[in-house]
Amino acid sequence: MRMKDKCGIVTAAASGMGRAGTLLLAREGAKVCVVDRDAAGAQAVVDEIRAAGGTAFAIGADLRDLDIASGLVARAVAEFGALDFLWNHLGHPGPAAVEGLDWNDFDLALDLNIRSQLASTIAALPELRARGGGSILFTASTSGMSASTFSPVYSGMKAGVIGLVRGLAKRYAREGIRVNAVCPGPFDTPMAREFVDRKDQTATKGMDREELVQKFGASTAMGRAGRPEEVGYAALFLLSDEASFITGAYLPVDGGLLA
Repeated sequence: MRMKDKCGIVTAAASGMGRAGTLLLAREGAKVCVVDRDAAGAQAVVDEIRAAGGTAFAIGADLRDLDIASGLVARAVAEFGALDFLWNHLGHPGPAAVEGLDWNDFDLALDLNIRSQLASTIAALPELRARGGGSILFTASTSGMSASTFSPVYSGMKAGVIGLVRGLAKRYAREGIRVNAVCPGPFDTPMAREFVDRKDQTATKGMDREELVQKFGASTAMGRAGRPEEVGYAALFLLSDEASFITGAYLPVDGGLLA
């Protein structure tokens, strides 16, 4: 089992890629703290893990509260006795518009894409250090690697995540703490539907969001949208000891979109 005896946290884990990745981690032996603002959804993932013989517990939380975001680590360590990994999967599409930008929406995206993730990371560092090292994973996006006319603010946020990953990786590499990112392209998830159907997304106004998800998927070299578990397997690899010589990486999981 690739994550046997590993203990960790996954945020935004109640649906989509977070859910799929969490189930994979648990199946490979990890004990997981399952975090999501959808408390019932997080508990459903925990119930599925426990039914399969795994170990997990749920936290329903709004991680815009930075005290809660940083407190996740203390709760996980109290439950499991240690921390080996943290997957900062939480994210938010943010505003689509530039002209007429909704600054409240911008601040929300900043809180969920960067501030809360940094708060949980800062809290995790001493616990990982106490274990002699560990792994931190962020979910960025191909939009942070290649400019997006469809969503410039989101691109900026995710480029910031990638920059943060690279800086943290270099800062903590000598302590055995690896920091990487997965960068999904077009995926068939609930988040994808929210992304294409934002209230200020005038470029796709009036278009069917199911068709849009498939249209974006068709833009990849493979001609389809990704499945949630396909990011999950990439996350599993980067969080596991199999990736012991990989840090500062930002891995596109995009069906060849950037190729």
